[in-house]
Amino acid sequence: MPPFLWEQHCCLPLSPAARIGDLARYPAGSYLSVNVGYSRQSTADSLALLNRFRREASADDRFRLVRGIEDIGAPGAVALAFDLEDSGPLGGDLDNVARFYDLGVRSLLPTYNHANAAGCGCLDTEDTGLTGYGRDLVRALNEVGMFADGSHCSRRTGLELAESSVVPMIYSHSNFAALWDHPRNITDEQARACAATGGVIGINGVGIFLGRNAADERAERIAAMARHIEYGAELVGIEHIGIGSDYSFDAEDFNAELANNPDAFSEAYTTWGALQWVPPEDLTGAADVPGLDEALAGRGFTAVDRAAVFGENFRRVARQVWRT
Repeated sequence: MPPFLWEQHCCLPLSPAARIGDLARYPAGSYLSVNVGYSRQSTADSLALLNRFRREASADDRFRLVRGIEDIGAPGAVALAFDLEDSGPLGGDLDNVARFYDLGVRSLLPTYNHANAAGCGCLDTEDTGLTGYGRDLVRALNEVGMFADGSHCSRRTGLELAESSVVPMIYSHSNFAALWDHPRNITDEQARACAATGGVIGINGVGIFLGRNAADERAERIAAMARHIEYGAELVGIEHIGIGSDYSFDAEDFNAELANNPDAFSEAYTTWGALQWVPPEDLTGAADVPGLDEALAGRGFTAVDRAAVFGENFRRVARQVWRT
């Protein structure tokens, strides 16, 4: 049986088309962090979406909303919290960090691909790192108990997040540039800086960040994800590696966005065609191909190792960072 799964980042459509019930594709007992906004959402947009997700989850006994660690791991329910993929939905008001935290947001990354008031993104050609506002944001996240997340941020912004945070930071869904040189992947220096805070790097299952994006490369994506986990464990220690698959239930919407607004993304995103993902079933081994758990076992990861990667590492840092 696969170990307990802590999925640090997945995405429903950021629209009325979203169906909370789709998240039941993850096994009961899992923890999921579900995106509720990025750079295009206003405060009102993200709050409306967050409140709708909460209402729908509360009315469905397959789910449990998370306030603290004790809400995670019930065998009959998927535990749900939320994340923001940009500081834009804060509307420039750092008091909104606590407002979103009270509604179940447990992770926030300052920038989504491009520079904003908090810092630079991974697709910016000039990297000036965190701004003064960005450093104030990190302090607010630390005080409230929300993860400061370096995914999608520029390299310098990620390094300065590690310098600024007084509690463990994370990369919720980032792979290693040493294995696949994509601007969304992180350097060894970033990984070591994150680990030095006590943090965890969640490995994602997105084809273009793994170098395996063809529609017929399903098994190859799982193997590549396992290789990134292995590389990270060798680089910074297995206690600093987790899962943040970035699985997109809005895949059609995202691929349409790539096709219709190519200027919003770099060639590193658009040159590979429609994006492919490792789905929940392939993480847990509940599908018709060997899953990630089996791939890691084949690379010599013990049951204890796999439990750490699949969930216990993120659970540990949540105990250190979250306030409830």
